[in-house]
Amino acid sequence: MQSTRLEELREEHNLTKKEIAKILKVSTSIYCRWENDKDSIPTTRLNELANFYKINIDYILKLTNKKISMQEHNINKKIVSERTRELRTDMKYTLRDIAKILNTTSSTWCAYETGKTLILSSFLIKICQASNTSADWLLGRTNIKKNVDN
Repeated sequence: MQSTRLEELREEHNLTKKEIAKILKVSTSIYCRWENDKDSIPTTRLNELANFYKINIDYILKLTNKKISMQEHNINKKIVSERTRELRTDMKYTLRDIAKILNTTSSTWCAYETGKTLILSSFLIKICQASNTSADWLLGRTNIKKNVDN
């Protein structure tokens, strides 16, 4: 079975699943589901892990193989909503187009663009892959828009 980046990072830091779950203030079983790709990790928890390990989210999500050292960052929904809209318009997609790509509703994507809801990590991965855009940029962690090459 192929290991996930969450597992690799945890092991690099000599942490148990129980220890990292405690750091994130979740149950061990929930953390295990994220680590084993059984459930999508919430975007806020993904950011917490990136802050803890002091690395880029793109690396955690396997959008790149380049691990970049990064400072702690708190997600700002206003920045995320602006960049979500910018990304869609740069791709020349309507709300309906982007919703179809992600297999969701236009109103869901609209909620991301208006900052009512933070983008789900599963959608974050799909849209970043489709546009070769950095998840760290979309979440306001960096000003470098395009994803670094693998």
